[in-house]
Amino acid sequence: MEPARDNPFARFAAFWWGLGVISLFGFILLIVWLIKGGDPEVDTLEFAAARKRYDARQAVDEAQQANLSWKVVEEGQTVQAPPEAVFGLVGEQLVSSKPTKVDDPAQVVPGSAAAEALANAPSGDFGAVDAMTPPAGTAPDPAVMEKGKQAYLICMACHGMNGEGGPVGPPLAGSDWVAGPVSNLIRIQMRGLTGPIHVSGKEYTFPAPMTPMGAASSDEDVAAVLTYVRNSFGNSAPPVLAEQVGMLRGEIGKPMLTEADLIPVAPEK
Repeated sequence: MEPARDNPFARFAAFWWGLGVISLFGFILLIVWLIKGGDPEVDTLEFAAARKRYDARQAVDEAQQANLSWKVVEEGQTVQAPPEAVFGLVGEQLVSSKPTKVDDPAQVVPGSAAAEALANAPSGDFGAVDAMTPPAGTAPDPAVMEKGKQAYLICMACHGMNGEGGPVGPPLAGSDWVAGPVSNLIRIQMRGLTGPIHVSGKEYTFPAPMTPMGAASSDEDVAAVLTYVRNSFGNSAPPVLAEQVGMLRGEIGKPMLTEADLIPVAPEK
């Protein structure tokens, strides 16, 4: 026969034993809480995990404040002004400055009054550009010729592999324009050419104009391809200088040229 489990003495002992354990655990928590200053937030796992982030943020803020504050280098000289001082200075300059018009043709809106005024403006001194051309008989630099030959690969689509011309471009071989004033050739590169044109006494009319090519090329590139054309296909003329091309960069953005806009040349006989 099993002994009775409903023993009042056992229940009484278990009750007081459990109460003692709970009291002891609570007493230990109280002691720990008192030792840490009574701040329950210190004991939370979230704060313990975030402590390093808070410390890092504080270090960054202190470093930024130190770097953005005034630093005296020498007597009367400071560097690294605070942002508010820089913004204030820039703002004062913007408010006190007066706007000025933009004279760069590349920034003029096509069809606007400014574009019309620019188109009707008197031409520049092309004589000064042509005066810089090396004397007759000056041999071109072989490196420049090779560079121009590579650039001519685009031109030959209209002017032919050997400068013989084609359905959409006049001939360059033996052309009086090619051997003529350098400013004509440079301006055609910068502004393009439309309408009929006479080459060595023969009139040519094409279905489409020549588009400007100079804006996308450097001064050296334009000078190289023109030098190549002036000394290929039976042509012989002094080289074109990059400085000459640079002097006519202001032609970009102006209306396309016609034959009447070019400096006349005498046709070869």
